[in-house]
Amino acid sequence: MSLGLNEHAWKLIENIRRDDIELKSAQKTLACGTEVFDFGVKARGGIDAGLRLAELCLAGLGRVSLSNGHLGELNWPTICTWTDHPVAACLASQYAGWQLAYDGYFGMGSGPMRAAAGREAIFADIGMKETTEHAVGVIESAQLPTDELCRDVAEKCGVKPENLALVVAPTASLAGTLQVVARSVETALHKMHELGYDVKNVECGFGTAPLPPVAESDLEGIGRTNDAVLYGANVSLWVTGDDSAIEAIGDRIPAEASSDYGRPFLEIFENAGRDFYKIDPHLFSPASIMIQNLDSGRVFRYGKLNPEILEESFQVPELSETPEASA
Repeated sequence: MSLGLNEHAWKLIENIRRDDIELKSAQKTLACGTEVFDFGVKARGGIDAGLRLAELCLAGLGRVSLSNGHLGELNWPTICTWTDHPVAACLASQYAGWQLAYDGYFGMGSGPMRAAAGREAIFADIGMKETTEHAVGVIESAQLPTDELCRDVAEKCGVKPENLALVVAPTASLAGTLQVVARSVETALHKMHELGYDVKNVECGFGTAPLPPVAESDLEGIGRTNDAVLYGANVSLWVTGDDSAIEAIGDRIPAEASSDYGRPFLEIFENAGRDFYKIDPHLFSPASIMIQNLDSGRVFRYGKLNPEILEESFQVPELSETPEASA
């Protein structure tokens, strides 16, 4: 039975439309009828906007919250993400698998509109393509979409342009940074799928990752948000099936299994000539993962956190000596 990802997310759009002042967002209806919501391009956005954006990416089938965590010995804001529908919420919706390039515009598309378009190879494995009256998408971009782009997206989703809603935030914004870091569970699922694990066995997922400082540029933001997951994300999954399927891939799931592991992502990216396709694809996964088998009762744990690289990436300053300490 279809979960109706886009229709589920359309209800969230109604709340976003109502709460624009609280969200520090802006909205505009283009000539074609598509509603575009600005969560960080020209509008400021904020924490609540980031949380709403992250849950919209999950088609409303997951929850995202801000909590207190740690970065080394420091208290540090941490993003918590959990879902009881991990394949639908994370792989059919949240995964940023749709490159939107149209007449000079570029952005990475995620959200349930991907299931409506069904353009990516992953849908051949997980199913979940859907026919829908409304389509909802999230775009990671420093530009607001044009009327022509919205018409093109609507056509590919099989909906009228006036039944399409797009929410946009650049990486170098608070909302944009938060929604990227909320992908800890998604990166684990995607990595497991790439390793040949049947992700339909994953029943529930929970993940945490540190919220990086908002970067000055999108390029630096891409580095910090990737580092937050690669070196700082803890993911727990509850699965069914044979233990042998977990043991066959377990030590290859964490980011540390990649040959590119061990340096800040921006350095890795520069060494690859700023070409994502020259980076080992197995790098993109959480730092640490725990898998609990609901059938056997066994618990598996792989990987570890790397706070030293996070402190370098986030440019965390040393604590200054207080007057009392130096006296």
